[in-house]
Amino acid sequence: MEKIVTIACPCLFGLESVLSFEVKKLGGENVVVTDGKVTFDGPLEMVAKANIWLRTAERVCLVLGSFPARSFTELFDQTAQLPWEEYIGREDAFPVKGWSLNSQLHSVPDCQRIIKRAVVRRFEKVYGQTFFAETGCVYQIQFSIHKDQAVLMLDTSGAPLHKRGYRANSNEAPIKETLAAGMADLARVHSDSIVYDPLCGSGTLVIEAALKALNIAPGIRRRFAAQQWKVFSDGTFERVRREAVSMVRKDAPFRGYASDIDPQSVKLTIENAAKAGVASRIRVDEKDVAHFAPRDSQERAIVLTNPPYGERLLEIRQAEEIYRMMGENIGTCDNLNCYIISPHEEFEKLYGKTANKRRKLYNGMIKCQLFMYY
Repeated sequence: MEKIVTIACPCLFGLESVLSFEVKKLGGENVVVTDGKVTFDGPLEMVAKANIWLRTAERVCLVLGSFPARSFTELFDQTAQLPWEEYIGREDAFPVKGWSLNSQLHSVPDCQRIIKRAVVRRFEKVYGQTFFAETGCVYQIQFSIHKDQAVLMLDTSGAPLHKRGYRANSNEAPIKETLAAGMADLARVHSDSIVYDPLCGSGTLVIEAALKALNIAPGIRRRFAAQQWKVFSDGTFERVRREAVSMVRKDAPFRGYASDIDPQSVKLTIENAAKAGVASRIRVDEKDVAHFAPRDSQERAIVLTNPPYGERLLEIRQAEEIYRMMGENIGTCDNLNCYIISPHEEFEKLYGKTANKRRKLYNGMIKCQLFMYY
């Protein structure tokens, strides 16, 4: 019988329901949604599937144990009872990092030391040695302690999952790929959608929309920490990747139109779309948002955009002028469904139209609203 494991995937606040739907579609069982995290069960192969396929997860962690920890003794004893040797070999490295919130054990460095010592104690018994060189494969131990409940995990992703590999270069205020993917999902981008981004920056929104429409797995081109692990030496990741390649919808009629007033942004978008493998589906132009118009006024389309908002007074005033401009030309097109993300409290007033729906999302640490106009 195939081994069933528990997997935890953190995500940006506001994207929990989107990620939960993705997990269920992938075949995850016993799905539990909490703030900023989705936990679920599945066979070991699910680790590879989650890393390669999930668009809105920040990383994929293998849960080894969860228990109350109100004292260092409790933390040590419970950690030492977990079966770390099922994954980590006697030569392997096992650094520890994590966080603690609203808990009696609030010192993160102390928790790191206790967990490290407990794993070493476990290995001393299992491997019958007292020195561990840690020269082999890296198994990053992650812990979280929230309201005195500790969760111990192994990070299978390595670099965060928003690092798809296509955006080595970006402009000053890029939107995270995982947030862009969440917005594309909320905008109901399908294989036959037409998507516009008239303030494209480095192209992330229109690229993520294209990846979704063409069913290109976001992790198809990158590597993950767990690929080096002994439990995955049977080629699981390679097999899941081959399956993902075979599931690309090359015949999808999706079209994307990106534009920006900044020539450097246009250049970046073209480069990034090529790296993501969707350059043939996206047309990129140098154009002011004031001159935006859909290519066919009868065609239903989606506007997906992240207008600038600025931090200094002059930038904020310029951003506000852009919002007014957007309302005057984008807001008057009846055939467009618009999804605009902004942290500006007065966005709707400046845009000149109340959104049909709003949704709270976080772009990094910045609280935003996704304003949806149907």
